[in-house]
Amino acid sequence: MGPQSTNPRVKPPALMPGDTVGIVAPASPIQRNLLDAGCLALFRMGYKPFFLDSIFDQDLYFAGTAKRRARELEEMFRRPEVKAIVCARGGYGCNYLLDELDLDVVRVNPKIFVGYSDATTLLTWFADAAKLVTFHGPMITRDFDDAADLLHVASWKSSLEGKSQWEIAAVPGSGIEPIVAGEVEGTLYGGCLSMLAASLGTPYAIRTDDTILFIEDIGAKPFQVDRMLMQLKLAGKFSGVRGIIFGEMLNCVQQHDQGYKLQEVVKRVVGDLGIPVAYGLRSGHVSKQNITLPIGVRARLHVADSVRLSILESAATALTPQAAAKS
Repeated sequence: MGPQSTNPRVKPPALMPGDTVGIVAPASPIQRNLLDAGCLALFRMGYKPFFLDSIFDQDLYFAGTAKRRARELEEMFRRPEVKAIVCARGGYGCNYLLDELDLDVVRVNPKIFVGYSDATTLLTWFADAAKLVTFHGPMITRDFDDAADLLHVASWKSSLEGKSQWEIAAVPGSGIEPIVAGEVEGTLYGGCLSMLAASLGTPYAIRTDDTILFIEDIGAKPFQVDRMLMQLKLAGKFSGVRGIIFGEMLNCVQQHDQGYKLQEVVKRVVGDLGIPVAYGLRSGHVSKQNITLPIGVRARLHVADSVRLSILESAATALTPQAAAKS
């Protein structure tokens, strides 16, 4: 038996084979062919993909107006047949939904919500304000591609089907490496660095106390990563953090012959915090095998010669046989 959870967050019902997965576009516009390919992959995994026709709307660089995107998301939370909601893509625009969404709809209808990149804004807000466990993981128009090896199936199932304890460990080829040694427990939290930094100074600022903070991004130059990390540091957002694990940080280089690694930049900024730090966990913007991370559950980060992130409790609640028979 694992440790007794004192987690105040709400765990959504688990996703099982045969369930309906609602697809939303809360940020940038999507391409029909990519959505179709992602839906086919979902179908092959045993799920029933579902989306509203309005998902193809476009308003400048958004997938329709903020009102359309907010109503789409609320509709997916309200529909009883939809058991999980997965973002079609990121891009830009989720911040427009913060004042537009009726958060009570999310609170009353807790469901699995999956995304990354710009969707970090919604992942952290739902976790903080609605007290809902959310999921930093693959999106439909990029990661559900049978030929691209972009879906880490084991973590998807462990997270969304409500496995009680599981772990991600550094193995050859995983890319995970130690930066600062140590072992801690905390609540797993975080997402795309650009979105985490952009929340500061707003009513939706991230809440990082007692967390193992996951940080990832794509295409940010090392000095930009440094600047955003320093912004979080100067804002006091690392003061209550128990440990930090960075993502793959794909294409975060100044130039390929720059003479230093991003790991050195990371250590310069957060290496003096007195907490364990690791680097290279593939979740979000990745080159392959996008790992699903449950945001809002207790976890343990072990950093020594190798790295291990252990999920200490289930992130979703499995239906009892009696409840499943009635659903």
